[in-house]
Amino acid sequence: MALSKELSHSIVSKFGANENDTGNTKVQIALLTSRIQQLTDHVNRFPKDSSAKRSMMKVVGQRKRFLKYLMRKDLEGYRALIKELGLRK
Repeated sequence: MALSKELSHSIVSKFGANENDTGNTKVQIALLTSRIQQLTDHVNRFPKDSSAKRSMMKVVGQRKRFLKYLMRKDLEGYRALIKELGLRK
């Protein structure tokens, strides 16, 4: 259930400074958001899959920590990213 190569490449090119900028915080948050969307669809389809629920909660926590870091370091970038990704904050 990993992200496809094409999807991750398009996210990296959209949010990163260049196509090899995978370590950027904004890129990592966008990748985690797309992964959360996939896991949410899976959990809704298979509600008894507790390992997928646990995986989703781990990824949500990781994204939350990245968002907290970005908010401390670059508030305007944080607000723009939240708006672009459609997150509720």
